Amino acid sequence: MHGITHLSAIPVRREPSDKSEMVTQLLFGDAFKVTEQKENWNHIVNLFDQYEGWIDRKQFLPVSKTTYDQLSQHPAPVSKELFQLITDKKTGHSFPIVFGSSLPFFTNGECHIEERVFSFDGNVSEANIPPNRNNIVETAMLFQNSPYLWGGKTPFGIDCSGFTQSVFKANGIQLNRDAYQQAEIGSPYSFVEEAQPGDLAFFDNEEGKIIHVGILIGNDKIIHASGCVRIDPFDHYGIFTPERGGYTHNLRVIKNIF
Repeated sequence: MHGITHLSAIPVRREPSDKSEMVTQLLFGDAFKVTEQKENWNHIVNLFDQYEGWIDRKQFLPVSKTTYDQLSQHPAPVSKELFQLITDKKTGHSFPIVFGSSLPFFTNGECHIEERVFSFDGNVSEANIPPNRNNIVETAMLFQNSPYLWGGKTPFGIDCSGFTQSVFKANGIQLNRDAYQQAEIGSPYSFVEEAQPGDLAFFDNEEGKIIHVGILIGNDKIIHASGCVRIDPFDHYGIFTPERGGYTHNLRVIKNIF
C-alpha cells in the first residue's frame, strides 16, 4: 500500500500508540510506502528521506503504486510560505499548510492527488534552480523564534535537524532526517575560517555522538533550533549562548553541502 498526507501535519511515532514518542512529522503532500499494519496504525517509510515510523491510518489518502512511482521519479515542488491556505476543490474546505509541504503534480495553481484537486495560491519552489547560499540563509531566517519541538518540522514546532532539512528541501537539496545522518554527506573543512554562509555545522556530546546541527550565516553567527530557532555567536569551540554565559554546543565538524 502507498499513501499521501492530505492534512497539514501528522505525527510519525516510534511505536503504534498515541502515547509513543513522535520521531518526525509528515506534512501535506508527503508520499510514503506502508510496510506493516497493526490495528489502527500503519508502519510507513517516507519517500523523501526513507524515515520510518507509525502513523494513524485515518490520517492519509491511499494512492496507487503508479502515483507513488511518478512522485519518486519527479519530486513535487514545495510551498515556501510559512503557512498558507490550500483549498479542496471538491468540498470547498480550506485549511493551512506549512513551509516545506509538497504539492504533488502541481500546475496552474493546483496540485493533484489522484481524483482530489487542491488549489494553492502561494510561493512555490521552482524546479531546476541551482542551490544558492544566500537563499539558504534567507530561508533559514524565516523560522526565527519558531519553538523547539522534538520530531517537529513546522514553524509552530521544529527540532534542529527538521529545521535544516526543511530549509535545504525548499532550496532543492535533499538531506536525511537526523543530525548524525546529515553529517554523513558533504565535504568537511580543515579550518573554521574556510566555512561559508549556508554551510552546516555539527555538534557532539561527551561520547562523541552528533546530537545537534545548525546553519552558518556569516559574521561568526549560526542559526539553529535550541529552545527556539535562534541566532548565536559561533567559533571553533562551538556555540556560545550569551544568557548562559558559556558554550552550550561542542563543535565536531563543518560540512560544505553544495
